[in-house]
Amino acid sequence: MKRELKQMFARPLYIVASVGVMAFSTIFFLSLLKKGSAEEMPVAVVDMDQSTISQRLIHEMQATPSVDIQLVTNSYPEARDAMQKGQIYGIFLIHEGFYRDLVSFKRPQLDFYMTNSYTVGGNTAYKQMLTMANLVSGAFQREVLRKKGLPDDVIMHRIQPLAVDGHMIANPWGNYSVYLVSTILPGILGLVCMMLTIFVIGYELKMKTAHQWMAMSGNNFTIAILGKLTPYTILYLLLGIGCHMALYDYVGFPVHGSHVRLMFGLLLFIFSMEALGVLMITLLPALRDALSIGALYAMLGFSLSGFTYPNMSMLAPVKALSYLEPLRHYYLIYVNEALMGAPAMNSMPFALALLGFVLVALLASPRLKEVLINDRQFEQQ
Repeated sequence: MKRELKQMFARPLYIVASVGVMAFSTIFFLSLLKKGSAEEMPVAVVDMDQSTISQRLIHEMQATPSVDIQLVTNSYPEARDAMQKGQIYGIFLIHEGFYRDLVSFKRPQLDFYMTNSYTVGGNTAYKQMLTMANLVSGAFQREVLRKKGLPDDVIMHRIQPLAVDGHMIANPWGNYSVYLVSTILPGILGLVCMMLTIFVIGYELKMKTAHQWMAMSGNNFTIAILGKLTPYTILYLLLGIGCHMALYDYVGFPVHGSHVRLMFGLLLFIFSMEALGVLMITLLPALRDALSIGALYAMLGFSLSGFTYPNMSMLAPVKALSYLEPLRHYYLIYVNEALMGAPAMNSMPFALALLGFVLVALLASPRLKEVLINDRQFEQQ
């Protein structure tokens, strides 16, 4: 451990790749979604009607927090050019004769155009434009029915015969940051754990010093690997505690279950990612190859874990592969503890699965011991 601590502080790369990456990621993602969702998406309005009702519609749209009208014009080619340049995410087109058709009950048409080159921006802009169009339709129907002498309670039943009484479980604010950042930051921490574990072991092989490291432990693989990884494990745990405090104490993300069990799940996740790092360098005792495959494996966890794309909608083979990613199991622990407040037994299978990754690495450890003791036989990569 003393030897490893000297190497850790002698190479700033270790600190930058762990503390620096996690600090930057925490600040970046919490700032990106500090209001809970993407807001002020730039859009354009093509107003070919130039009527009082179209002007009011534009004013009401500008008042919504999710869109920011960057351009108001009566030329569709001008708005399309702005979209092609990436200046706006959507176009709200009001046709000529909109007000005339509205008052004469001719069902006027509104057109929406959005760019899916930017999925979040385009979908957010489309959602707001659609909402405003529906509100305009409802408001006009209400005024017509009022002029016919109908009371407001009857009017509302005609405009909206079915009222949806929705209750969002665990995250009533609809805060995207709660769902995304609470899993992205641990995922980045797991990536750091795996990559640094591969590097600190692979670097010994690269520099032909592994036999010296093993000699210090009396060729006891258990002592050697614990001595090398314990300082980093403590560092990762401190970073995990820092992320936990930033998310659930400072920002105030909900935890309906146990903070202790959630932190214990994060600790198991750290162990599993370190174990996979050891497994990677065991199977590929060349630093460059192990880092490449390890990075690919860890990055796939963000897609397969289920927090961005629902696991239940994946193809069966992909769904099966998702359980080979530790981030999937940590995510399910997070859902049970933070969002649902479920009993501890609900998270037990996923905790055992994380320990399973450690067991796999232990089973492969005899090969790594042989590689470390006989490191001179491997060509310097």
